[in-house]
Amino acid sequence: MKKTIQQNKYTLYFFLILILSSPVFFACKEKTSQFVDETFQQDTIAFAPIKERYGIALDSFDISEGKVRRNQTLAVILSKLNVPYQKIQTIIDNSGDTFDFRKVKMGNKYIVFSEKDSLKAVRYFVYIDNTIDYFLFDFGDAPNVIHNKREVHSDLKTASGSIESSLWLSMVEKKYNPFLAIELSDIFAWTIDFFGIQKGDTYKIIYDEQFVDSSSIGINRILAAYFHHAGEDFYAIPYIQDGREDYYDQDGESLRKAFLKAPLRYSRISSRYSNSRFHPVLKIRRPHHGVDYAAPTGTPVHTIGDGKVIAVKWAGGGGRMVKVKHNSVYTTVYMHLSRYGKGMTPGKYVKQGDIVGYVGKSGLATGPHLDFRVYKNGQTIDPLKMKAPPVKPVSEENIPEYSKISHIMMSLLDDID
Repeated sequence: MKKTIQQNKYTLYFFLILILSSPVFFACKEKTSQFVDETFQQDTIAFAPIKERYGIALDSFDISEGKVRRNQTLAVILSKLNVPYQKIQTIIDNSGDTFDFRKVKMGNKYIVFSEKDSLKAVRYFVYIDNTIDYFLFDFGDAPNVIHNKREVHSDLKTASGSIESSLWLSMVEKKYNPFLAIELSDIFAWTIDFFGIQKGDTYKIIYDEQFVDSSSIGINRILAAYFHHAGEDFYAIPYIQDGREDYYDQDGESLRKAFLKAPLRYSRISSRYSNSRFHPVLKIRRPHHGVDYAAPTGTPVHTIGDGKVIAVKWAGGGGRMVKVKHNSVYTTVYMHLSRYGKGMTPGKYVKQGDIVGYVGKSGLATGPHLDFRVYKNGQTIDPLKMKAPPVKPVSEENIPEYSKISHIMMSLLDDID
């Protein structure tokens, strides 16, 4: 059952006081304080009558809206609204570096505020560049344009659920922001195989979601997460160390490992590692020393770890192939690609998560999928059974502080229904 911050106000107050008093989190103090102030004011804001928009009194003007059409310029739009040419030219001259009239985007919305008299003269014109940024054109006595930002407020929320088929569908069915599934899979990418999620697996999350008016513009930050998978409990607690925020488990071990658990998101395993698999094209049994991930053509394929590209070529039945050498022990191979990632050439160094190619069905393949293989000391191993070592844990001098934070966060997660 979803709860907002108000439903657990005192516990979260205690947590926030702890976080804000921590020198490790000083860099986030101003931002977090703003989140708290805005969150506890949100009820008043939500029920207040809207009297102005973009700083303009609504009852003083007639309001209309439109969208930029193909090949339209703002000068053309303003001319059709009967804004005098002299005022258009003045505002262009006065815009300076504030607004580039050549870079309006087709499909972007604009709002027109016209006088209520018989002339219906345009007094203000608002061009909306994105969900946050907008440009206010004032056609008063001294025409000018101002760049402003819409107010962004944040809600601290919780989410929890049990998985029946997939994490994404669980989020949708519970009416949570489904992009929580992506955030969660990113955090646990090194420790949980999200292609092996089982019915009955459960999750709990404390997160910060950002809004403009009543519309969500995305998940800002996961403050704590819990996942129960395959009989094991996994926690994720954020902590800043050496100037970088990472997620750690209850013991202070980093959730970032040397390798990702899978090279792509949200697909299904169509064939596992086997010494005797029936080949769907050749109609014979032979070893299949990799894992096939079925996914739509064009799905990005990510390298599971840092390394050097040592081959980008056609591999016969394997089709378009990229091979990455990670260190003296591990090498990974990505086959049946529809095309290669940007700049993929032998000798290129890649970082964990970089796109090496895109799912396809080149070579001997009945449908689009990725054939992913891992070599350890030159011998193939089952990618699904590979356990990569963790990166640097919470340092010994930071453990006392981290332990306090993790204890509070795990208690908060445990309290979520």
